Amino acid sequence: MSKPQNLNNTYKMKRILQILLWIVSIGLGFLIYKSVMGPIEFKKIKEERFAKVISVMKDIGKSQEAYKTVNGKFAKDFNSLIKFIDTANYTITQQRDSSFMEFDKAYGIDVLKEVKIIDTLGTVSVKDSLFKKDTRYKSMMNVPHAKNGEKFTMRADIIEKTGGYMAPVFEVKVAKDVILHDQPKDLMAKENAEVSVEQVNGSEIIVGSLEEVSTNGNWPPIYDKKKK
Repeated sequence: MSKPQNLNNTYKMKRILQILLWIVSIGLGFLIYKSVMGPIEFKKIKEERFAKVISVMKDIGKSQEAYKTVNGKFAKDFNSLIKFIDTANYTITQQRDSSFMEFDKAYGIDVLKEVKIIDTLGTVSVKDSLFKKDTRYKSMMNVPHAKNGEKFTMRADIIEKTGGYMAPVFEVKVAKDVILHDQPKDLMAKENAEVSVEQVNGSEIIVGSLEEVSTNGNWPPIYDKKKK
């Protein structure tokens, strides 16, 4: 009677081992799939989210440049910038060359004088110029895809450059961790250490600078290409 019992036990052990091997195989397969597809999915999500964030930052940059054109400096906060867009106007001018004759006392003759004349043609709304009927500028302080409603950090200052020139500057930035808060930590650590001409380098997306006179962003040209 013991021999059939031993055969039965052996069969059960084989079945258990087979099940365990299947579980291990499935687990290994999942890990291999994750190691291959994880970075691909991360890249896709990253590029989609970065594109939306950078689009908003471009709006902020254009708005700041308009603010400086009218006020001679950059806005220090979003409330001031939004109010400016709602109420301010550009002055439209036209420059033309002109000339006239003027008597020169030193030589006792009439001398031709050439001048440039700037004519004021009218004004145009900053809002209409930048956004037309779109009201997206009213929420441009909000970071797309942020989990807890985080805002962009914006600062403006005046810095001294060569020759004592006092230059207005501004900077807007957001941490990549805020945009990619739900992504794997190992891939995020690699992303924050990124150094490449084809990537957004560093741990933040930035437009402008508080150290240099620049309104550029730290993203690669691919994010500046217009979608067809």
